[in-house]
Amino acid sequence: MKRITVLLALLLAGLTAFAQDMQTFQYAERDSLQLYLDFYSPESVNDSTICLVYVFGGGFIGGHRDGEWEKAYFKQLVDEGFQVASIDYRLGLKGAKNLGIFNTEPLEKAVYMATEDAISALAYLLEHSDELKINREWIVMTGSSAGAITSLQTDYAMCNGYLNADILPDDFRLAGVVSYAGAIFSHEGKVKYRNREPAPTMMFHGMEDNLVSYKGISSFKVGFFGTDALVKCFGKYGYPYFARRFEGYGHSIAMAGPLTVDDLVWFCRHYVYGKEQLQVDGTYCQLDKSKMPEHDIYSFKELYK
Repeated sequence: MKRITVLLALLLAGLTAFAQDMQTFQYAERDSLQLYLDFYSPESVNDSTICLVYVFGGGFIGGHRDGEWEKAYFKQLVDEGFQVASIDYRLGLKGAKNLGIFNTEPLEKAVYMATEDAISALAYLLEHSDELKINREWIVMTGSSAGAITSLQTDYAMCNGYLNADILPDDFRLAGVVSYAGAIFSHEGKVKYRNREPAPTMMFHGMEDNLVSYKGISSFKVGFFGTDALVKCFGKYGYPYFARRFEGYGHSIAMAGPLTVDDLVWFCRHYVYGKEQLQVDGTYCQLDKSKMPEHDIYSFKELYK
């Protein structure tokens, strides 16, 4: 028992020291709400350092950029040599009820609000890239659940030129997108990248996900397209992607980031640095469920009663 107490004390001390190396910046103000980002950086930074822009999850009704789970995950990433910018965004589904295929307007509004904020955060990071020692060529956006939706939607907005994407430099491209249980919202039919190709994209998704649909749902031209649908789109047009589908898992895969850091490093080595035009797809079931949160119990209707 004494040994466990000492180990916990050492872990907390490490996180405290890690937090002291973090800088916080206000990047925007929207709807009278000040939006901040926390910036973490390894001791050694060079021209090949990748900056991960992280968007937290929470169903667009909750979540934090600096939760204890997130900070422990960021420490893992910084130890691997990544910079991390964890951003706030407006939570547009607070108080929303009875969401569904016949009531998609609140979801569309929430997704677009979060995406506008993510684009503003990117603009801030680019504007301050010199002082933060960020290489503008190596910026990767990643997120969990609602954050994964926002990450995918941000690249989609940039490629299709809508929302506030015009505040970014014309030549700016994300070096990659990493989605943990994400999807893209469209009211124009199936997902289509009209102006330019998407960034190389890595997708993790539970095949039994009842919250952010793995396959996607649509009615007429309105749809919410999950990993399975996005893989079909990427495969059809030859876009580079890396997909991990998890049998027997639901939305808990949104929290699989700490268990898949090796995959992230591999993705960055081959897709970001190497610019390899790979299409990798696989089905897995090997994650330790005892280390996963109990998110598989939630469904869309249960969360937004």
